[in-house]
Amino acid sequence: MIVLESIEQTERLAVIIGETAKASDNLVLTGDLGAGKTTLTKGIAKGLGIEQMIKSPTYTIIREYPQGRIPLYHMDVYRVESGAADLGLDEYFEGDGFSVIEWGNLLKEALPVDYLEMLIEKDPTDLDKRLVSFKAFGRQAEALEARILAQWEQDHV
Repeated sequence: MIVLESIEQTERLAVIIGETAKASDNLVLTGDLGAGKTTLTKGIAKGLGIEQMIKSPTYTIIREYPQGRIPLYHMDVYRVESGAADLGLDEYFEGDGFSVIEWGNLLKEALPVDYLEMLIEKDPTDLDKRLVSFKAFGRQAEALEARILAQWEQDHV
């Protein structure tokens, strides 16, 4: 588990994720409202070299940012109640970019086959802190998690 004690640490972790992401990597962000999912995505974009302003895709479901080292596909599926399999998300999941899926746990059977879930929780003793844990589903996700953790540890030695 990673304890993020400040917004700066949260942003640094997000940049690391962007720097270490590869094409067709998929990251599912899970956490309560206000946990920092969109803030993380903004930092991930920075790590990918995307300078465009990142907006939450709450109503559009998907926003594409093609101008980075690899494209960023930012999805927010909170409002997708049914028919997720009909949205064509697998084209993004298996494509040439990095997919970040807020509320991805709601996709159930429409989740990608291989993805890294990042659980972000508010620390109950200090609401400014975040507790982050990862769970890999598949080899590509395991490799992404290993790259993220190795870079995080290198930064915090």
